[in-house]
Amino acid sequence: NFNRFGSQMKLSKREKYSIYAAVGFICLFIVLQLILFPLMDKRFHIQKTLQVKTKILEEMLSLKSEYDIIRKKADLLETRLAGRKNGFTLFSFLDRLAGEAGIKDRIAYMKPSTSTKTNGRYKISSVEMKLESISLEELVTYLYKTEISKNLVNIKRISIAKTGTEGESLNAILHVETFEI
Repeated sequence: NFNRFGSQMKLSKREKYSIYAAVGFICLFIVLQLILFPLMDKRFHIQKTLQVKTKILEEMLSLKSEYDIIRKKADLLETRLAGRKNGFTLFSFLDRLAGEAGIKDRIAYMKPSTSTKTNGRYKISSVEMKLESISLEELVTYLYKTEISKNLVNIKRISIAKTGTEGESLNAILHVETFEI
């Protein structure tokens, strides 16, 4: 109730409680909007950032592990290449192995080549060779000697065809590769 000359207001208990409740609600709303919600948003953002950074760290550790393995293999490759005899050539190595395997006289041809593409500081040297009228045992012996050598020689491709009336002898075309410094 308003007085005509004053602004004094008489409120009932119920109206006072309603006003107190409204003021309390407004204060609570302000506290939530200005303090609690921004803190919760910041916490959520920090948790998301932490998850992303943790995943990145795990990927980096995985990549470092892969790099270490590759580095060790490269060091081993370097050591094995350095352990070759001076003047090593793939052509002469394959020719010598053919002599040891007893099939040197059945080499139809040997075509050496060096790739123009380099793999880091190494070149890839290759030899294509054709062996004619050899037995399966002789071929297996030659392949075995080639693969187990410590000269990092790799048989990249092989093509085998039966020859003769009984099909007991073989013709084989080998493509053999190695690294050169």
